[in-house]
Amino acid sequence: MSAALVKELRERTGLGLLECKKALAAADGDVDRAIEELRKSSGMKAAKKAGRTAADGVVATRLADDGSYGVLVEVNSETDFVARDAGFLGFVEKVVEAAFAARQTDVAALMGGELEAAREALVQKIGENVGVRRIDLVDAQAGVVGAYVHSNNRIAVLVELRGGDQDLARDVAMHVAAVNPQVVSPQDMPGEVIDKEKEIYTAQARDSGKPADIVEKMIAGRIKKFLAENSLVEQSFVKDPDITVGKLVAAAGAEVVSFVRYEVGEGIVVEKMDFADEVAAQLKTRD
Repeated sequence: MSAALVKELRERTGLGLLECKKALAAADGDVDRAIEELRKSSGMKAAKKAGRTAADGVVATRLADDGSYGVLVEVNSETDFVARDAGFLGFVEKVVEAAFAARQTDVAALMGGELEAAREALVQKIGENVGVRRIDLVDAQAGVVGAYVHSNNRIAVLVELRGGDQDLARDVAMHVAAVNPQVVSPQDMPGEVIDKEKEIYTAQARDSGKPADIVEKMIAGRIKKFLAENSLVEQSFVKDPDITVGKLVAAAGAEVVSFVRYEVGEGIVVEKMDFADEVAAQLKTRD
């Protein structure tokens, strides 16, 4: 079992080295499956959400002055050093402006002609691969869109409200950036996600020795808590924990319709190589 996988599992669970090795072996090296089985067998709490997200770059937004629509883009580089380069950031600006002007979310369609030529020229100049990964457009049907970009340009959010104003939408977007909810409201949670959580809670409660009706109540309570913790409108607002996001928005006569959250590199799996292997590979290439 690779040291990188063991390290990732330890970071995401906080468990010991031997326990992580054993869990990975049983799960054939699948980190997510190992976490599920560990939760079932040991009662471990949910693991950290962060997966293997080694890709670098920035995210950026552009918002209409009246808040009627906004775009969100992710542009990747290979290193953080390049992600701070003025030439790279200038290219990102061109991509955002083009996507905003055309209301375009198809990366391949957007990157024809001049933008692709600019990307190729940038790659030649900086010596790293650069790519536009994804674009989202949020169009307010009966309300307003707000945007928030974290100061390091690695997390950005668009939020659509029905009613309200851009300041309120931005506050909600800031909350989404910080807390990372899965869905807007509990009823939006996919059934398969709930079923998987229920399976885990059932396995945890099986050995409790409690009567079946008590176990059912325990499971129902845990599911309710899971939904509250992962649904935007049920979460305590980061700027005022005494009120939920849902109540904050309702007090302004508004409603959360949708949100889109980008974090640089999320979901990208990059092959990991230890230092000795990397040096050996470079020497072999020179030969």
